[in-house]
Amino acid sequence: MEWISLIGYLAACLTTLSFLPQAIKVITTRNTQGISGLMYVMFVCGLVMWLIYGLLIEDTAVSMANFLTLVFALPILVIKLRRG
Repeated sequence: MEWISLIGYLAACLTTLSFLPQAIKVITTRNTQGISGLMYVMFVCGLVMWLIYGLLIEDTAVSMANFLTLVFALPILVIKLRRG
């Protein structure tokens, strides 16, 4: 693996994993009071578009990072929309 790809995979891992603590906190506490619903709607839509883009250009780092971030962000959005 060349160093440019390694940087991409490392960046993908760091940005994806940064959502895990928030997802765990929201899922366990069900508290979304300090979270903007509009921001999460826009963010999840952006993740879906990045995922589609990554699949279309056949870029594993882009596809996997956005898929995993979507897995972490979607439950937060669902809980936020249900609880207000």
